[in-house]
Amino acid sequence: MTGSTGRRVTANLGLSIDGRYNGPRGADDFDAFAPYVTTETARNQLTRIWEDATTAVLGRVNAEGFLGYWPSVATDERADPRDRGYAKWLVDTEKVVLSTTLAEAPWHRSRVVNAPAADVIAGLKATGGGDILVNSSASVIKPLLAADLLDRLYLMVFPEIAGGGQRLFDDGLPRSSWRLVHQEAGEKGELALVYDRIR
Repeated sequence: MTGSTGRRVTANLGLSIDGRYNGPRGADDFDAFAPYVTTETARNQLTRIWEDATTAVLGRVNAEGFLGYWPSVATDERADPRDRGYAKWLVDTEKVVLSTTLAEAPWHRSRVVNAPAADVIAGLKATGGGDILVNSSASVIKPLLAADLLDRLYLMVFPEIAGGGQRLFDDGLPRSSWRLVHQEAGEKGELALVYDRIR
């Protein structure tokens, strides 16, 4: 449902072909995904996710993890231009971090909000312009899927069966229909997919 400003709510995430966003060893298990995240297809998708976005929404874990990595990429002239473009955008854009434990914002141009994801998104949609990107944070994406508040999904699908780990699409989600608006296949079998919610 689009708010009065017409802001689109988007989300990006990488998944194994069995629908997992991490492996069986827990939240930090990305071994199956590692060979694919720097491919041409993945980097093209990385550019795609932020081009129209003016706000990044992150969970605490990703906000802290991204802080340890992306700011240095923004100033690294040796980095791939697509990585550097994303990093500069992430450093400079408005960031909203959803957390029940953080007392202060973890980095520049960010603020911490302790509220349900649906309420935070409703507030963001009522002001400003540009896309609201839920940036690789399944802890935020899942409640927004449950509330049917996502307008676009950017998915990277990696040709691996993780065999365990957390799933993005849990049982009990409301039924919804999506239109494929972009697809790109990589040389290693990875897929970049963009789906828009049909309302």
